[in-house]
Amino acid sequence: MDKGRIKHRGRFSQVFIYLGKLFRMFVFQNDWKVLPMAAVIAGLVSFVVGANLFKTQEGTLMGSFALACIGIWNGFFNSIQVICRERPIVKREHRSGMHVSAYITAHMIYQACLCLGQTVITIVICHVTRVTFPTKSLITPWPILDIGITLFLVTYCADMMALMVSALVHNTTTAMTIMPFLLIFQLVFSGAFFQLDNSIALKLTNFTVAKWGLTALCSQGDYNSLPMVTLWNAVAKFQDAEYDGMKPVEEFMRYTQKNGMQEQILDWSGDNNQNPAYAFDPFVVLKCWGFLLLFIFLYATVAVISLEFIDRDKR
Repeated sequence: MDKGRIKHRGRFSQVFIYLGKLFRMFVFQNDWKVLPMAAVIAGLVSFVVGANLFKTQEGTLMGSFALACIGIWNGFFNSIQVICRERPIVKREHRSGMHVSAYITAHMIYQACLCLGQTVITIVICHVTRVTFPTKSLITPWPILDIGITLFLVTYCADMMALMVSALVHNTTTAMTIMPFLLIFQLVFSGAFFQLDNSIALKLTNFTVAKWGLTALCSQGDYNSLPMVTLWNAVAKFQDAEYDGMKPVEEFMRYTQKNGMQEQILDWSGDNNQNPAYAFDPFVVLKCWGFLLLFIFLYATVAVISLEFIDRDKR
């Protein structure tokens, strides 16, 4: 046959060819296991931190961080091996006329479906475990939809980061070696629990998925209007302390509770622990969503560019 007359399928057709392949792998190669795994992770996290989520400042900060970590964990495991495990096949098909952009687009659509399923499962599990969601929304008419969009973007952004790594490395061993370092980076530089006084360290938080996911969730949970319980709990630890045969701390706590002043103290603590970064403002949420979308685009672009040079891979 005259090679000059061979016609390869266009990019659009190739997207659906590879998309069909990915969904067949989902059914027949047990890729569906990521969905029940997402349910287990969501159940464990909601059991531990769900009681105070969106109820107190401390519970909201910790719970939002945990929800962001769920998304990052799910996203990483979705795609960290999907390209590097079939790198020889990708290389051969690229030489036969495969368009890398179509291949990556198919992966993006497929991974978006997985991330959407994991997000729905996470929200359902949180609802079943009686996690209290906010009653006020910022972007859409439904607060739970706002939170769902944030969780989806966090999961999908982490997924695209892992897809990029999978396109850059040459084997699954390297990919799984890199993944723990990516997770640690997300945790340390999330800007939530570690005091980062160094200006360079503070700037690094802007490049983490965790920071923007946590910030959006805290804003949607109206963090600054919630009570703070740390001060009250710290004082309660000294209620058995005696001074001249008396227990002044215990008497103070009994007096405040008897006169209905405990809630005022908790609210006062919260008012003095507000964080402008978590303001209940649509601009804050949209800014976070914008950064996550930007990261998604950048990660996908790097994945495409890296695979365009796969023919030069001599290993």
